[in-house]
Amino acid sequence: MTTLPPPGSGGTAGDPVQHTHAHREVAEGFGADADRYDRARPSYPAGLIDWIRAASPGRDVLDVGAGTGIVARLFQARGCTVLGVEPDPRMADAARSRGLEVEVAKIEDWDPAGRLFDAAVAGQAWHWVEPVGGAAALARALRPGGRAVLFWNVAQAEDQASAAFDEVSARVYADAPASPWRAPAGSLVDGYLRLCDKAAKGMAEAGGFGAPEKWQQAWDRPCTRDEWLDVVPTMGGMNRIPADILARLLDGFGGAVDALGGSFTMNYTTVAVAATRS
Repeated sequence: MTTLPPPGSGGTAGDPVQHTHAHREVAEGFGADADRYDRARPSYPAGLIDWIRAASPGRDVLDVGAGTGIVARLFQARGCTVLGVEPDPRMADAARSRGLEVEVAKIEDWDPAGRLFDAAVAGQAWHWVEPVGGAAALARALRPGGRAVLFWNVAQAEDQASAAFDEVSARVYADAPASPWRAPAGSLVDGYLRLCDKAAKGMAEAGGFGAPEKWQQAWDRPCTRDEWLDVVPTMGGMNRIPADILARLLDGFGGAVDALGGSFTMNYTTVAVAATRS
């Protein structure tokens, strides 16, 4: 669930996807409620983890932008040893409390200290990373044959719910951050595929990687009223709007889900790009 900055914001211009790493301050708010983030954010499909494990030469995994450990725990459950790198100390502490070893740093500045990994993964995080510097860091941390795999969940509520959430947003706060209910599903997926292209270009410029591969899977998840109201505040940029307006948005969203019978279906597409350390 990424908030892509609008063209021209923050001194940038052109395709906003190309400038997400210039808006890293949005990510710095997630740690304010790390437990909610861990509880509310969706996981990833088993097929993605299978694809990464099958192509990796071993079980040592580096989790970039580890957050609270949502991705790391999926790999730990498959018998992997995982080290997280996370720039927010609050998120790192939350991950440690859940059994993950974490070092606090931005990946562009992180020193692997001679350690080598079989896979370096980043779930819902690489758009905050400067793509060339980040890719160079992964190249230093991966052993030959190791895989860098960067992936995102793209979320879009079913049509009736999306329209209801859009109406609430327009009525309560027309300037709310861009979110899954504000754009057609196809354009959202296209935006994330451009993030994959941006990441692949960064790896090519950094050097040390083979040709990129892409992976994609659609999946659905039922979402109750309480689950939806729990996840909305964790979306990028929501922590930057006034608390009274957020409360009104949540009240309106709750009423919209009640009108739909108390739940709706969230449609996800998980997209990934991978490259092998040469």
